[in-house]
Formats: sequence, C-alpha cells, structure tokens
Amino acid sequence: MPQLFDIFQKSHDEEEKEEKPKIKIISDHREKNSLVISELIHLGFQVNFEQLEVADFLVKDVAIERKTVSDFLSSMINKRLPEQLINMGQYEKKFLLIEGIEEQELYDDKEKQGINPNAIRGFLLDIILKYQVPIIFTKNYEDTARFLAVLAKKPDKTSESLRAKRKTRSKKEQMQYILEGFPGIGAENAKKLFKEFKSIKNIINADEEELKKIIGKKAGIFRIVSNDY
Repeated sequence: MPQLFDIFQKSHDEEEKEEKPKIKIISDHREKNSLVISELIHLGFQVNFEQLEVADFLVKDVAIERKTVSDFLSSMINKRLPEQLINMGQYEKKFLLIEGIEEQELYDDKEKQGINPNAIRGFLLDIILKYQVPIIFTKNYEDTARFLAVLAKKPDKTSESLRAKRKTRSKKEQMQYILEGFPGIGAENAKKLFKEFKSIKNIINADEEELKKIIGKKAGIFRIVSNDY
C-alpha cells in the first residue's frame, strides 16, 4: 500500500524552527535607533528595550557599555565615562566596547583637536588597570552586533542577571565630583582646595589670589560663576 502524506502536516524542520525561541538581548532604550539594533534583529535576536541605569546592553549576566570612537573621546574629555565605569563595577562581568576603529582613527590628527594621543593611551590603561574593565575594539556596527551575538549564544550556567543601579556617592564624593567638573581642576587640585577651604561655597567665594597660591593660573576658571549666561 503506498504511503500517504498529509500535505497539511508541518515538516520536522519547520516545527523545530517554530518551537525554538529567539535569544533575548536587553538594550537601553536610548540605543533604539542605532544600527547595532537593526543588525541584531537581522541576525535573529529578540531585542528588549528597557531604561538601564548602568550599561547600554545586558547579555545574560554581562554588562556592556558601547561607545563609538567619537563618543569615547568626548566622554573622556567631559569625564562622563569614569562615572559609568565605576557604576559598571557592580557587575562581575562587564566590558567596554569601542566601536568604529575601521571608520575613525583613535589617535591620528587628535593633536589638532587638542587631544594628546598619549593622554588617550593613558586613559585606556586606566580603564583596564584602575577601573578593571576590559576593552573590546570593533570595526563597525556589524562587528559590534556579531560580538553581542556570539556572547548571547555562548553556553552559560548563570541565570538571569541582577540589575545594578546607579551607584550612590557619599557627600564627599559628590562634592569632589562637582569641583572636578571645572575645566583644568581635576582630582588632585580638588583635594588641595578642599583641604584649604573645606567647602565648595568657600572655594567659590575665595579671593582669586588665594586660590592661585594653591592651584596657580587655573584659579581663573572660577570667575565663570559670576558670569551671566
């Protein structure tokens, strides 16, 4: 008797394809319009958008902060990245991903933009040694997506990650952070000023000549607090 086939019966491959759920990757909602997201979807991943207080992507239990080369350089200048790196310390597994080294040089011509290439090298060393955050360089957005894809597919016994929250600074750390925000002040000068004047208010109200005795010509930056917007 000839074998009968049910034309409505799905093949084994089709059933397996339907039953297999898509691997989820969590992305911060601010990454929604990035090409990395469209590439991840193209690769067959499910991207869930959330408001992440720390990192740009969560893949399993790994926190990933993504920066394009230009983002990296600007966050180095405005000192935003160090705070992000500190907050990432709440994750046991994390890395900084610098994207676009094939499209934009990290060092060349930076001297013309007022950035010393050795300062960039020193900052990269600080990221690894001081903040203990590994760095991965990718060629472009497609390369970034493929790194995340490989990570998402890696077998891992760890269950869903715990969500980290932005680290709360102590009062002294908040004061230090505010003072370091003035161009040219930095951590060392901030400590010297606090040692002498005790509070931000006293520093702002101090005579410029008094400030110059401690931090030299950089004291002039505090004139900005008296300027109109």
